[in-house]
Amino acid sequence: MIPVAQAQERILSALRAIGAETIGLDAALGRTLAEDVRARLTQPPAPVSAMDGYAVRAADIATLPASLKRIGQAPAGHPFDGKVGAGECVRIFTGGEVPEGADTILIQEDADEADGIVRPKESVKRGTYVRPAGLDFREGDVVLREGLTLDPRHIGLAAASNHAWLSVRRRPRVAILATGDEIVLPGTLPKKGQIVSSNGPSLAAFVRRAGGEPVLLPIAPDDPAALKELARGAAGADLLVTSGGASVGEHDLVRSALGEEGLSLDFWQIAMRPGKPLMFGTLGAIPLLGLPGNPVSSLVCAHLFLGPAIAKLLGKADVLPQPVAAKLGRDLAANDRREDYLRSTLTRDAAGNLIATPFEKQDSSMISVLARADALAIRPAGAPAAQKGDSISVLPLA
Repeated sequence: MIPVAQAQERILSALRAIGAETIGLDAALGRTLAEDVRARLTQPPAPVSAMDGYAVRAADIATLPASLKRIGQAPAGHPFDGKVGAGECVRIFTGGEVPEGADTILIQEDADEADGIVRPKESVKRGTYVRPAGLDFREGDVVLREGLTLDPRHIGLAAASNHAWLSVRRRPRVAILATGDEIVLPGTLPKKGQIVSSNGPSLAAFVRRAGGEPVLLPIAPDDPAALKELARGAAGADLLVTSGGASVGEHDLVRSALGEEGLSLDFWQIAMRPGKPLMFGTLGAIPLLGLPGNPVSSLVCAHLFLGPAIAKLLGKADVLPQPVAAKLGRDLAANDRREDYLRSTLTRDAAGNLIATPFEKQDSSMISVLARADALAIRPAGAPAAQKGDSISVLPLA
């Protein structure tokens, strides 16, 4: 058995970022940039007013009382075509371009106007309420970095920097192949000895949330010929994920059957709980990640291995889930030689500390417990007994 960190490293080192495609901003939400985005213009392109008021020369109102002659106006989008000279001002509105000669905005609350004459009530320092050219960004600036997953803020910035189209990584195609004579599709009435498969739908949802495109293959029975035939349906995928058939039982056929199809195995079995029977290799040119058939083990391993693999295919830099610090909500016994990932709730105490409380029952068949969990509390291999209030690292699930 190899440690979790080593397994993650070996999986990620075998993967490369996939190709790119160009899409419009309206389709960019949640996509991953394939290249840096540089501003195509300067924003703002010229000094503009941050307030409604008057564009003035600070020197003209340094000493009060003073009076200024209004010579025009500058609404947003309609610059004043002229120059502000001594003793002059221009009525200006938020976003309006500051006219040549003016260097300050006297806000309207601090001025009285009558018959075209403006009388300041306050002196204002030079540059007050003026947004200088390039305050936000300048032409050529990198405004968004490659590997960024786009949210509404980023799309707004891309639009402001004059991009209507963006180069993004195409969605990785992840083929999902669940195996086992005992499993049937949801909505089917199970016969004696059968169970309803949750792995296919849950893994497909996980892939989609991670930015991939799931391809659900039919359930493979415990028959080598059928397994080989269904695995061929993964042709063209960027990653093949199997569920089940990876442990040591005589009916676990993934390794043996796909070995005849060219499966090259990198490793098998991880020193972790749940999820020991995990394997990784390549089936021809397609990377293959073999997850355990147990529903909880499958999703815990998806969080630790499948998510980072998809992130690597998308060209992201920081791909591993990052643990956060918490305090234990209950006592824990000493751990054995396998790293343990305990399904836990997260709360906060009166001081704002994060409290992780592992469920009493950690059976890896209990998907209802995983569904109620907020995080996985990490217990290193060989960890001694821990007391309530001790520090612990957790991986949030949401």
